[in-house]
Amino acid sequence: MQLDVLILGPLEARADGVPIPIGGARLRALLTRLALDPDRSVSIPALVDALWEHEPPDGAANALQSLVSRLRRTFGDPDIVVGTPGGYRLAVPADAVDAQRFETLARQGRGVVAADPAAARQLLREALALWRGPALADVADAGFATAPAARLDELRLSALCDRLDTELRLGLHVEALPELEALLAEHPLRENIAALLVKALYAAGRQADALAVYERVRATLADQLGIDPSEQLTAVHLAVLRNDPALTPAAAAAGSLDDAAPGSGSASSAEPARRRTNLRARLTSFVGREEEVARIAKMLAASRLVTLVGPGGAGKTRLAGEAAARLLESGTQDADIADGVWLVELAPVTDPSELPQAILTALGQREMRLLRTEAQVGPARDALTRVTEGLAEQHLVIVLDNCEHLVDAAARAAEHLLEHVPGLRIVATSREPLGIGGENLFPVLSLPQPTERPELTTPAEALTFPAVRLFADRAAAVRPDFVVADDNVADVVKICRRLDGLPLAIELAAARLRTLPLHAVASRLDDRFRLLTGGSRTAMPRHQTLRAVVAWSWELLSQAERDLAERLSVFPGGITAESASAVHLGAEDATGDMDAAGIAANVDELLFALVDKSLLQPVEP
Repeated sequence: MQLDVLILGPLEARADGVPIPIGGARLRALLTRLALDPDRSVSIPALVDALWEHEPPDGAANALQSLVSRLRRTFGDPDIVVGTPGGYRLAVPADAVDAQRFETLARQGRGVVAADPAAARQLLREALALWRGPALADVADAGFATAPAARLDELRLSALCDRLDTELRLGLHVEALPELEALLAEHPLRENIAALLVKALYAAGRQADALAVYERVRATLADQLGIDPSEQLTAVHLAVLRNDPALTPAAAAAGSLDDAAPGSGSASSAEPARRRTNLRARLTSFVGREEEVARIAKMLAASRLVTLVGPGGAGKTRLAGEAAARLLESGTQDADIADGVWLVELAPVTDPSELPQAILTALGQREMRLLRTEAQVGPARDALTRVTEGLAEQHLVIVLDNCEHLVDAAARAAEHLLEHVPGLRIVATSREPLGIGGENLFPVLSLPQPTERPELTTPAEALTFPAVRLFADRAAAVRPDFVVADDNVADVVKICRRLDGLPLAIELAAARLRTLPLHAVASRLDDRFRLLTGGSRTAMPRHQTLRAVVAWSWELLSQAERDLAERLSVFPGGITAESASAVHLGAEDATGDMDAAGIAANVDELLFALVDKSLLQPVEP
């Protein structure tokens, strides 16, 4: 007879696969205690203590012998429970008890996790399938069961973690995620589970969530135990910060995920780094700046900081994003970008001190600090230092978008990062330069538009100009039947010229075709601030209307710069430095706030500031 005793859940005994009823709590407790040491002698005092604990009956040995006799009769085999000198032995092979089989399979599976994750996964699944409920469920309250049950539960959790580890190595991170999240919620202080969840989230492309999990566990450990995370969890955290390719499923299949170390970077990996980016997919066509994209890529290959400067609505953000996307698509011919291209959107940031944190967030390093190892003792580091350490060995491009309202902080951050991260290149967009060493400026001008009289321009000629092509493209998006034709080309050219080829203004005008005919849009441009509204609902408020674009630029000026800009508005065309000085001098003379010499000395500085902030555009005489 093949007898199996199952204690990983409610007690069961099976003879040749057929269940055998075991009646009575003490009889079940006796079989459970014997099954904990299969084919080994258990002393009479140990059995008495297991069955009656601190209140054994008179003649406890005889009572135990009676229970043993009942157990033999239940199995119908007197040789199942054998008397030994001073005790009794359950005469079954060790693997006849499910707990012993579980331990054997779990140990075998763990032994080949790194070498053969597929085989390890199968062994561990078989081991975990033996569980039918809590270990030693029938005797959960008995003193003898406390330690063995806790040990078995711990082994079960370890086997479960090992199985999930094999799934990550096999690229099954998506399947493993729900189970890992539930496990960490149940065991918030288990760092091995946290490490697996961080790896799974990273492999699933959720780097920010992975780092947030690390931070949550770090805070929990600090609050409840007053300790820092273990070396293993810290190593995984640092590997995520560095985008270590060993964390990706393809690389993990060839080596242990636990080998990620603080010093490992993508440059030293045998596997090429998986190119990564947070650039958004394009929702509209890119019109009219192909040459500029190529020039920016060429500049970026030769220098490490390229700043796109121009007025609001000129398309700096889109141009920078397109240039960055082209770098990803073309590989590393123009720049070493093995670790990807990352967009840092600064428009929502209002406090300059929050700029470094915005960079951390964009890179998926939200509110993280790199933990000190034994060889790394010192005060907690600020956000800029943390991102510098996280990127130290990487090769990537960062796009700092909309720097103008944080220009001082952006300049300091860019200079610091470029000095400490040799593999970093930065593309910045701003309405004024960052003004640091090594900066290469790329002016973003209005789109070219026809210079001839609109009524003399043919549709074919008009469409050779990017401004017209942009208007036609966006107009067709709201009116599918729209084309530039003989009967409307004059109005199209008029709109593009009146709007000075400014891309945002052209797009807003094209959007008005939803409700107005083309000739009405062209005729109402004298009140363009009232007309050009209704931009994308998801855009920043400053980009939804032409008035908001201009107001945003105006708010960035000092009072003296605003005064001069107001006075220069009387010139419908261009101005010279002399005419600017004259109009400014006349106004200041009228207020009596400054003498003539002071006005003359100040006007050039103000003109330079207005040019720097893209309110004025220098032209050749």
